Amino acid sequence: MELDDELCLCFHVTKRKVLKFIRMHELKRPSQLSECYGAGTGCGWCIPYLRRCFEAAAGQGEEISAADYAAARGDYIAAGKGKPPAGS
Repeated sequence: MELDDELCLCFHVTKRKVLKFIRMHELKRPSQLSECYGAGTGCGWCIPYLRRCFEAAAGQGEEISAADYAAARGDYIAAGKGKPPAGS
């Protein structure tokens, strides 16, 4: 994913904001990312991706590709969960 791609579509929280929040606040747990502009507190779909971003920042995992993220989001919407971002 690119830095300016949105991880949390409900609250328009970008990957850049998440990484900066992790770095500035020295988070101990992924759940603390909810304090980053409400990330993960809307439909909840992005929570696993926020967790992966947290783990990657800590050197404990891999980041997700933009293509994988988009495909998973499409499957989520097709299953009738969440809602597509405005303009989609």
